Amino acid sequence: MGICNNRNIIVTGAGGGLGRAYAHALAAEGAGVIVNDIRREAAEAVVAEVVAAGGKAVANSDDITSMAGAEAIVAAGVNAFGDVHGVVNNAGIVRDRMFASLTEDDWDLVVKVHLKGHFCITQTLVKRWRDQVKAGVKVDARIVNTSSGAGLQGSVGQSNYAAAKGGIASLTLVQAAELARYGVTANALAPAARTGMTEKVFADLMARKDDAAFDHYAPENVAPLVVWLCSPLSKDVSGRVFEVEGGKVSVADGWRTGEVADKQARWNPEELTEVIHGLIERGRKPQKVYGT
Repeated sequence: MGICNNRNIIVTGAGGGLGRAYAHALAAEGAGVIVNDIRREAAEAVVAEVVAAGGKAVANSDDITSMAGAEAIVAAGVNAFGDVHGVVNNAGIVRDRMFASLTEDDWDLVVKVHLKGHFCITQTLVKRWRDQVKAGVKVDARIVNTSSGAGLQGSVGQSNYAAAKGGIASLTLVQAAELARYGVTANALAPAARTGMTEKVFADLMARKDDAAFDHYAPENVAPLVVWLCSPLSKDVSGRVFEVEGGKVSVADGWRTGEVADKQARWNPEELTEVIHGLIERGRKPQKVYGT
């Protein structure tokens, strides 16, 4: 018996990298997996691997960045398995440039794939789950979003990607607050692993070491947390962002109100210099932006 028996999960961008690892791990724990990837052949190849290993999976290549595409993905899961109990929003792209050199297309495409892609498919599912609750059905559903270290701390040369991933972290907080009433949890990952998106920028750092017993940056190392988050075992955890790399897992400590200076009257602009420097000095030092 796996911890995801009788659960059916959509994984976007599952034709390779982290998504492929998630699909295999979920299926190994009993889930029916909807392997979504805009590259149809890649999705079908992963499904063939999962089925050959004894798992259940179907391929889908609809577009996550439109409501019509999202509805088709959910329908594929319902048609194949009868219902859908969760989504792992994994699909993404990068268009790395320094901020001053970004084009409008660089910005729009990255925000569309990451942020709108998370919105379309998740809202489609949430409406389905809400309707089920209204009809008297008990729902125990999961949203697993994908943020990034770039979204949490920033990353030089990735302002478009960092903005989208930061938006996803904030989106997760709102989803968790709003959807608990329907039996839905929402959490996010900031994974560090060797994938198609990281191989150019971090190729040397994340390369497998021939003499290492443990492949630290293998995408399979992230998959156990995803499986757990999709399972009934995680029902009391929501609104969290997890950083995961190799054998390490942590819960991110996000923005929170810091030191406060209260004059109990309107400040004069010139007196704020000392006040602001004092607040910064007494507060926690932020993590450095990646690349600085």
